Order: sequence, then structure tokens, then C-alpha cells
Amino acid sequence: MSDDKKVGYTYADLHVGMSFRSPGRTITDADLVAFAGLTGDYSELHTSDVYARASPFGRRIAHGMLGLAYAHGLMWPRTGELRETAIAFLGITDWKFTGPIFVGDTMFVNYRIAELRDSKSKPTQAIAIFDVEVVTHDDRVVQHGRKALLVSKVPLTAVEASK
Repeated sequence: MSDDKKVGYTYADLHVGMSFRSPGRTITDADLVAFAGLTGDYSELHTSDVYARASPFGRRIAHGMLGLAYAHGLMWPRTGELRETAIAFLGITDWKFTGPIFVGDTMFVNYRIAELRDSKSKPTQAIAIFDVEVVTHDDRVVQHGRKALLVSKVPLTAVEASK
């Protein structure tokens, strides 16, 4: 959660240095199987216990992109912290995969506003850049980088967002 312990921030509430922690999400065998089916990535490191035991990891690991996708879902949509401000995900930079995510790991996302600047083309919008760390329940940083989000300076409602 945020350092301010509030949910549903407007643009006026946001400031550089503001930090958040997502709820946790435990990675299951079903997650790996479903992600392999969705993406077509059936690498044995993710799908074969025998193969993975002989790997440097000693057991199956989650797809790196599964961790990235779940981290994104854990941030804004699940917490609702930016439901009145978030317009669109703009991209990621400097993303690093620094450790494995194992079946049974619970992952969390720690994120902090690193930059907040006005949009050059839309006066009612701004860009928020977040420093992001994906961590496991035992505080291993397994992924990190920066994510950019387009935000509204005017609070959004469900009606406005659907127009």
C-alpha cells in the first residue's frame, strides 16, 4: 500500500517519491501450465520436472514474462489506487530479470513514483514514471525496471472512461 494509506488517488494527490506495495500473488503450477498454453512457450524449464531438476535452478521456474504480466496486474488494476487517474500503460524501460520465480513463491510489487511530468500534447494529462521491483515473499528481487503510465489530471469516472 502507499505511504499515505489511501485508495483512489487523484492526480493532485500524486508526488515524486510516493511509494506503494501491491497485494501478494502466489504462483501455482496451474499458472505455469496456463501461461505456456496462452503463449505457446512450452520450454521444459517451465513444464518438465525432470528437465528442470537437472537445470541450474533445480526445479521448474515461472516464465519471466509471466512474472512481468502478473506484476502489472498486481499494480494498478488490483489495488485500485489509480482508478481515478490511470489512462494507459505507455511502456517499460531498463527491465531486468534478476532471479527465478518458483512455483509456490508469493510475489509482490514495490513501486515508487520517480518522475511526474505534464504531457506535451494534452494539457489535462501527465506521465508518471515508476521505479518497480518485483519481490518474492522472502524479499528476493526477481525483476525490476521502470514503467510509464499516462494519467489524467482530472479525476476519471467509469462513465468518462468508457467514452
